[in-house]
Amino acid sequence: MHRSLPDVDLSSVANDLQPNAKPHVRRLVTNRKRGKALSLWHLCTGVAVLVLALIQAACVTINLPPGPGALEEHKVSGTGKDKVLLMDVSGVISSENKDGFYSSPGMLATVKEELERATKDERIKAVVLRINSPGGTVTASDIIYHELKSFKTSRKIPIVASIMDVGASGGYYIAAAADTVLAHPSTVTGSIGVIMLTVNARGLLEKVGVETNAVTSGPRKDMGSPFRAMLPEERAIFQGVIDGFYQRFLQVVQDGRPNMNGETIRKLADGRIYSGEQAKASGLVDDIGYLDDAIELAKKKAGLTEARVVTYRRPGEYQNNVYSRLVAPAPSLASLANIDVLSVVRGGSPQFMYLWMP
Repeated sequence: MHRSLPDVDLSSVANDLQPNAKPHVRRLVTNRKRGKALSLWHLCTGVAVLVLALIQAACVTINLPPGPGALEEHKVSGTGKDKVLLMDVSGVISSENKDGFYSSPGMLATVKEELERATKDERIKAVVLRINSPGGTVTASDIIYHELKSFKTSRKIPIVASIMDVGASGGYYIAAAADTVLAHPSTVTGSIGVIMLTVNARGLLEKVGVETNAVTSGPRKDMGSPFRAMLPEERAIFQGVIDGFYQRFLQVVQDGRPNMNGETIRKLADGRIYSGEQAKASGLVDDIGYLDDAIELAKKKAGLTEARVVTYRRPGEYQNNVYSRLVAPAPSLASLANIDVLSVVRGGSPQFMYLWMP
């Protein structure tokens, strides 16, 4: 019968060996130790290679989505060689880019890109501007207005504005660039005027024991600061700037409504809003109609009996009909992240806005 021998700890044997032990016994113990160390090294190396292989495989299989691409033409409806371009001005009007996984072009950049592409396409015979906006910053509103006017000068094709839920303040400012303005029966428009928002947080800071100091080159350098009260002479300075922007707004409305006299426009432009029917009765819009009516009117003005309605969109965006991609105007503080109104609370500059913000 075969009997297994008990395990022997060779390391302890090596330690117990006297200096005068036989050399072949000492070599046996040393080789066993080296074998264990070599096996451990092979194991660690194998694990490292496996981990690297897994990481490499993971890197290969993770496909990041592509960034925003150039605008592509997309047919929405209709037939024929000629086209009616449907453009969007939806949401708060701002020059800011859209933040997300990738930063995508904002409203100004998109409108500019659309108009540049439409300028080069001779098949585009009319433009329908779908507006759903409570307005936005003074400068952003004026830039879009300017781009539309420049496009009309270069292409000389009709532009019809169709106001959806809201086309107020800066939204109406942009509509004034169109040849004809249609409003829905339930549209809210008007709010012609300028607003500047600022915050006085001095009382709050005093309660929490915070004191702010500003070192300036002149007494008006920090005017509008949220950390102190506005002085009467500073308010007068701001009022002068606002009055200048207001006069520009009145002139834009006058250019868009040539049949109305300046005094009538000024009476209507006290900041109030109007329903679609009220706006038509006062002369601020030309007619009441839906988006389909605006498209048919654009075709008629361009002398077309049939045409394809097209839009420009970026790869990956879905659009099935003329109401796709419609963005709610949401005229509230929560919707103003793009123009960063709350930056005034953090010490930013006040914003001058053509904006309806009840």
